[in-house]
Amino acid sequence: MADETDSGTLSFEDALKRLEAIVQQLERGDVPLDQSITLYREGEDLRLQCQKRLDAAEAKIQQIKASADGSAARTAPYPSE
Repeated sequence: MADETDSGTLSFEDALKRLEAIVQQLERGDVPLDQSITLYREGEDLRLQCQKRLDAAEAKIQQIKASADGSAARTAPYPSE
């Protein structure tokens, strides 16, 4: 199943849906051990891919800098680590 789709080309939403499907399969426990291991590895790859995309999105978030009167003075890039 890991070769069913190239997880690197999936959108975030599709990768998350695939990850949820893998978790459901593993939780049901109705797949053979070898397939469970393959699914687990695919799930871990998808989890890492999703985390990288979330981290990149977070880095793009703008922080609103407030002036003394409380109005929005300017925006600044979210501090990335």
